[in-house]
Amino acid sequence: MSGFYDAGPLEQIAINLFHGWGYNFYRLENQLRADDQLVRSKAAWLLGLAASAIAAAETDYRREFLPPPSRAKPFADEAAVAAAQKLERLHRDVCAVESHLQQLPAPENDRMTQRYRQEAPTLKTLINYDQLLIGQCDLLRTLVTEQNGTAVLEKAPQIEEGLKAIRATLISREAVLHS
Repeated sequence: MSGFYDAGPLEQIAINLFHGWGYNFYRLENQLRADDQLVRSKAAWLLGLAASAIAAAETDYRREFLPPPSRAKPFADEAAVAAAQKLERLHRDVCAVESHLQQLPAPENDRMTQRYRQEAPTLKTLINYDQLLIGQCDLLRTLVTEQNGTAVLEKAPQIEEGLKAIRATLISREAVLHS
């Protein structure tokens, strides 16, 4: 026996390094953190689909209701311009919420944080909020998918209410990390 690959001392060195870096493959917290990140990325993906659908609806709306100026009609209809701007604002709002969602932090994995907070229960609470986010984001996506500009404008109050609910969930989620 050569002793070149002695699992005992090598394993101990690896465990010490991983613990020093604050990571252990077999800890429940690491699995929960990965799940949290995965769920948030899927929620952001759903918001991205909703934003793309609204952008497509805005493009179609502009093509249909805002033709190029002509001698007969040099100025666009003010109501059509306002509606196109509303679609643009909805798209911008969805993109802002998506960006905020992608930037949400996960609890730090360091010894100081572990002194004040139990990481696994915190992550379980965050995942509950993230599951709520998935439902809210998917509902928002279904409101706008394959809809024309006029239909999206008709659903604008529901879309704005959905964005407000998503923002409230994000604020509640952040409060968990700051408590």
